Amino acid sequence: MIKAFNWQRMIPALIQILVLSLVIGLGIVIWINISRNLAQSGIRLGFDFLNSQASFNLRETSIPFKPTDTYARALLVGLINTLKVMAIAIFASTVLGFTIGIARLSENWLVRNLGMIYVEIIRNTPLLLQIFFWYSAVFLSLPPQSDSLNVLWGVLNLSNQSLRVLSFDFSPEFCALVIGLTVYQAAFMAEVVRGSILAIPLGQWQAAKAMGFNSSQVLGLIILPQALRIIIPPLTSQYVNIAKNSSLGVAIAYEDIYAIASTTFNQTGRSVEVVSLLAITYLLISLVTSLIMNLVNKKVNTI
Repeated sequence: MIKAFNWQRMIPALIQILVLSLVIGLGIVIWINISRNLAQSGIRLGFDFLNSQASFNLRETSIPFKPTDTYARALLVGLINTLKVMAIAIFASTVLGFTIGIARLSENWLVRNLGMIYVEIIRNTPLLLQIFFWYSAVFLSLPPQSDSLNVLWGVLNLSNQSLRVLSFDFSPEFCALVIGLTVYQAAFMAEVVRGSILAIPLGQWQAAKAMGFNSSQVLGLIILPQALRIIIPPLTSQYVNIAKNSSLGVAIAYEDIYAIASTTFNQTGRSVEVVSLLAITYLLISLVTSLIMNLVNKKVNTI
């Protein structure tokens, strides 16, 4: 006996095929229009400019760079600077976010309300404004190099030219961007942590305390391990936001990949190629971040 054709199962698949076809078609139309407009202007597409001499200097370098090096190396310097900001900001904001999130659940009235004030002020203030505050009102207001401040018995040296920790120097632009990202994203992470802990049934707390555990032991040994399964997925979004928001460093002249790509575009006029490189770079960073966090999430859920 011939079975009736199941349209209910085919319709969703047909819709997906139609949407995918429209997206591909739109991409082809956009590419044809761009190619035609560039051809009419006498501009050809290509990435050969990456091997040309950059002819500009960079202050913020983690690897050797000089003006005679290529645009490709300059962009590599910018990528390293971006990844450096991201790595430090992700680590610092995670620690601060967990601390503030737990503080918001404290039985101490002062600690709980200080955490609430922090979250409400920080997350309702534009990130760019906060970065400008740290850069202009804090770091540029420090004394000059000749009158630098020695803090913590000389371990920390502060001036408007650099922040030196032991033998490591960090520029004001780098410090302002890292602190701005850390403080801002930590406010959102704190709410993720607080909400995830509150999602654990109250009976877990009561049962653990009935067994003689104190509040710190209950939180660290029982509640947080369970809450991590809820925390990690939204935490991934916050890490991706740090990656994308790091591009705001261009506003304070931090030489990340966005700023160096802008200089490259201004000198070469290769707008399509430079924008494509930027888009692919940030897309790959976001995808790798999501992949790592998905692996962590999978590991946590198997424990």
